Amino acid sequence: MFNRIGMAPVLTDSLFYYNLGEGVTAFSSGRDAVLPFPVVQAHQVHGDRIAYVDSPSLTREDLEGIDALLTDVPGCAVGARTADCVPVLLFDAVHHAVAAVHAGWKGTVLAITSKAVQAMSERFGTNPADVRAAIGPSIGPNSFQVGEEVVEQFRHAGFPMDVVHSYRGPRSDVPMQGGHHIDLWAANRWLLTSSGVPGGQIYTARICTYLRNDLFNSARREGVSCPRIINAIRLNP
Repeated sequence: MFNRIGMAPVLTDSLFYYNLGEGVTAFSSGRDAVLPFPVVQAHQVHGDRIAYVDSPSLTREDLEGIDALLTDVPGCAVGARTADCVPVLLFDAVHHAVAAVHAGWKGTVLAITSKAVQAMSERFGTNPADVRAAIGPSIGPNSFQVGEEVVEQFRHAGFPMDVVHSYRGPRSDVPMQGGHHIDLWAANRWLLTSSGVPGGQIYTARICTYLRNDLFNSARREGVSCPRIINAIRLNP
């Protein structure tokens, strides 16, 4: 079922499995997928609050206003709900702990991915050099057209604009052509490497949810009420 780190996810029953190492299962759900086990999910609000999950019985109501979940409980899966936003799944193979991060553009500006790595360090003793990460399907740089106000928020937050931003000329009648674009994949990768996670231990799926209608739902394409992708990670029991 699993592939080597750095290769494309393995598709099985509409689930895209990532290989982050022995003892952990991580995946993103495609259209019409059935989850292989229950996944604890938060009521996300595009913020930067992080919660520790100590029981698989926690509900979204229990986790109100949370956008990243941590756990070291074997068999307890934690997940991030997305439909264009960036899911980041983290695994500390030394201390046997995991995290699921929901990083929309607002959460990315707030550096929630870096804060999740820091929270793992504080809670579990995680050394960022031991973290393995998967950046899952989400809106890609060619599709994430934004206004100048969004660009300014990334600039003000200190992101390397030559890496995460591009201006492609005047907007055209073709959707997402021209204008300002932000690369959320590169932005979250930068947050990880800036936190001390080695670049060779970060896998980016590079699958654009906006373009891949056959595989994933997209809020920008279908509207905010569309079904969500569940991006989950679990220490195997």
